[in-house]
Amino acid sequence: LGLDGELARFGVATGENVYCDSSGARLFSEPRGLAGGYRHPQYSVHRGRLQTMLLSAVRARLGEDAVRTGTRVEGFDQDADSVRVRISGMSQPLEADVLVGADGVHSVVRAQLHPAEGPLLWPGVRMWRGITEMEPFFDGRTMVIVRGSGDGDGDGDVELVAYPIGPASVNWVALVPAGEPGPLPGDAHWNRPGRAEDLLSLFDWNLGWLDVAELITRSEVLLEYPMVDRDPLPHWGHGRVTLLGDAAHPMYPVGANGASQAIVDAGVLATELCGGNPAGLARYEALRREPTAEVVAANREMQRTGGARSPEELARITETYRRRTTTQGA
Repeated sequence: LGLDGELARFGVATGENVYCDSSGARLFSEPRGLAGGYRHPQYSVHRGRLQTMLLSAVRARLGEDAVRTGTRVEGFDQDADSVRVRISGMSQPLEADVLVGADGVHSVVRAQLHPAEGPLLWPGVRMWRGITEMEPFFDGRTMVIVRGSGDGDGDGDVELVAYPIGPASVNWVALVPAGEPGPLPGDAHWNRPGRAEDLLSLFDWNLGWLDVAELITRSEVLLEYPMVDRDPLPHWGHGRVTLLGDAAHPMYPVGANGASQAIVDAGVLATELCGGNPAGLARYEALRREPTAEVVAANREMQRTGGARSPEELARITETYRRRTTTQGA
């Protein structure tokens, strides 16, 4: 897309993942991006800045009216010649050659394509996410994954993931066991406001190089939501309609693969549709469905083995995960 230079100016090129215990001691480190032998840097960025960059590029190249905001897909109809999409607030449907449902984990397009699918699945973990203005730790290009007891008796492990997304901005996620694995009961309570007091007693750690209480209490926004995914589908779309990203293959947030696999989807889809033939949708699915199913499985296994403590265990688990996911295009 020619946007790598702009991304490099405001993103942080993450060079290392460091695994620590709740005393702050290093257990294992893993090089990332170019340092890890990948072909491209690994950038950590503020999601809003990334989306704004992409939105500006789309409008500059395709026109100001190429993106419509404040609308919601309500459903679609299709025949051999076109697809018609019903949009909230519009009296007439939009007609197009193809429809790509990239409408996230609660995809309306997926629900219409697969009406018998059950609820979201979760491993019994809830997550709190925040962004805190503070000086980064270590070299300013390191992601840390810290695990420790959240109840003082050695059980009920909790996890903190933190990494800089700017010169004085740290993104963080706290993961807390909250129930039995299985279908998500009731409403997902997606992106509901979180409370710092729910976390402070669980993360009463003295890391030395990071003030965890400051990280949590000074967050500009604190959101809470469940960790969820879905079982891979036997097929994504039908006819002139397909799915992309979280709508196609929601997965646990491990290794940044949620965003990465969506980007790979988009690249493959663009290639397969560049000739203007809707038959490219079937080729796109054939190329992407099995690889993304493998990443979903790898992320589940990574989450299940998250209690590893020794450097040897961590080295084995991270190398296995890297092999399984690198071959899938990320």
